[in-house]
Amino acid sequence: MLLGCIGDDFTGSSDLGNTLTKGGMRCAQYVGVPKGPAASDVEAGIVALKSRSIPVADAVSLSLEALDWLRDQGCHQFLFKYCSTFDSTAEGNIGPVAEALADALAAEKVIVCPAFPATGRSVFQGHLFVGDRLLNESGMENHPLTPMTDPDIRRWLGHQIDGTVGHVPSAIVAGGPEAVREALQRAQDSGNRLIVADAIHDSDLVTLGQAADGLPLLTGGSGIAIGLPDVFRNKRLLSESGGTWAGQTGPVAVLSGSCSKATRAQIARHQASNPSREVAADDVMSGAATAQDLADWALSKSGIPLVYTSADPSEVRAAQDRHGSEATATAIEALFAETARLLVQGGTTRLITAGGETSGAVVEGLSLDRLEIGPEIDPGVPVMRAGPDLVLALKSGNFGGPDFFAKAAATLEGT
Repeated sequence: MLLGCIGDDFTGSSDLGNTLTKGGMRCAQYVGVPKGPAASDVEAGIVALKSRSIPVADAVSLSLEALDWLRDQGCHQFLFKYCSTFDSTAEGNIGPVAEALADALAAEKVIVCPAFPATGRSVFQGHLFVGDRLLNESGMENHPLTPMTDPDIRRWLGHQIDGTVGHVPSAIVAGGPEAVREALQRAQDSGNRLIVADAIHDSDLVTLGQAADGLPLLTGGSGIAIGLPDVFRNKRLLSESGGTWAGQTGPVAVLSGSCSKATRAQIARHQASNPSREVAADDVMSGAATAQDLADWALSKSGIPLVYTSADPSEVRAAQDRHGSEATATAIEALFAETARLLVQGGTTRLITAGGETSGAVVEGLSLDRLEIGPEIDPGVPVMRAGPDLVLALKSGNFGGPDFFAKAAATLEGT
């Protein structure tokens, strides 16, 4: 294994797998820390954790466990992958995990770059933009678990770590890999270990990947990996033997727990021509909504049935006020996990999920351990094979075009 990756959720990990697979690396995504060794043909291994919103100490412990396993596989370099909207609270978990990984690897000059231009995420002057809006004006300020109220990644990261944060501005990134290496060294000389790097184009991410050649650790969204396959390719380390993909026919269903603007627009588009069923948070908490009922409903419908709890943020906040945010999130995740299990048990072969926490709950509920990365549906979202008769699409809330659900169903089928 050449590249060892640790993802803080399942959709983000599949996003990273999509980037690396398109770059020509043989990639496998693992659900949690594997118990045994990786297959010998895996060039990039991604350990997908559900660590984005758990207590900081637990996130650090899980990430270090994943690092130990990846080190045992002989990796040359390590990547900590988090969301391109830097989803975290002022306490963590991105900063504490990055510092712990850096400590374990004795790593300095650690790049921090959540940019992903293909999906509208860019970093300029240390500030994160979503399209032409600053992060805190993009809708992410309403996220129910990790509201992003400050677009300055340097300042937000500074709340989370013990050290100070450096910065490599876009003018230096535009100067090429050597200019970036010199800037990283200056930042280290000034006492900074974690260093936010600007990136507004894919070419900037390629430059950062080249500049990180020889560094043990880098961090970012999946975009930071765009240039890494070529770094390994130029060293003649890649096998260049890509895998094959075959689609899967059979019943399909969609489960959505994301409250993002993008997902709610996708739901509105989809339900105009497909069966849909909204599940209110109050019904989840009272037990009025059951997994068996939801699975039976979806299995009885033709088309692409959709079950969703993706309410307006104000409704979500009201439900959290009534029942507690953690209790509400836990109950919804458990409902979706059991619904997914019953859907697959009932014959569903194509399953689409929206939302990082929802996707993580579904993958854990299905007791999956490894996912094969297939073709891209939309930027950042690949199809994935979970078994001989089951394929998945795990979508981050903010990703995908307006007709994502229909497009995903077709791509999963191979059409």
